[in-house]
Amino acid sequence: MTIRGKVFKYGDNVDTDAIIPARFLNVSDPAELAKHAMEGMDAGFASSVRTGDILVAGLNFGCGSSREHAPLALKTAGISVIIAGSFARIFFRNSINIGLPVMECAEAAQGTQKGDLLEVDLAKGIIVNTTRGTSFQAKPLPPFLLELMKSGGLVEYTKKRLQKKES
Repeated sequence: MTIRGKVFKYGDNVDTDAIIPARFLNVSDPAELAKHAMEGMDAGFASSVRTGDILVAGLNFGCGSSREHAPLALKTAGISVIIAGSFARIFFRNSINIGLPVMECAEAAQGTQKGDLLEVDLAKGIIVNTTRGTSFQAKPLPPFLLELMKSGGLVEYTKKRLQKKES
């Protein structure tokens, strides 16, 4: 599974309130959440991001409150994968649960700039910066997580598995 997209780049310690401000936590419509993604630190993000784009950040991405709204807003806005030096544990798990791929690779985070074009092979963990002619090795996503991503997240993955058992 290879993803290609343009980079949106952020630094260390991007918290969930910057990703989706708390005043939008009563919003349940993913499309409405997407309109406010990254509003806490990048007012132009929601109007600039396109389907397939890639978010790259430094250390401790998604720290702060444990809200599923944060990865959901990013995914619905169009982000296809997040690459960071490290993730807050709950943000990482919430991303996986909704089918948003996340990869830890500090070297890629440091060697990538806003606007660069990346190709990310989730199964092999290879991140190629086609703009700069560099490549990085992240930990590949295991096959069951790739299947979960293809299914659209944990809920859809579980539905598929249950349907197979009933057949």
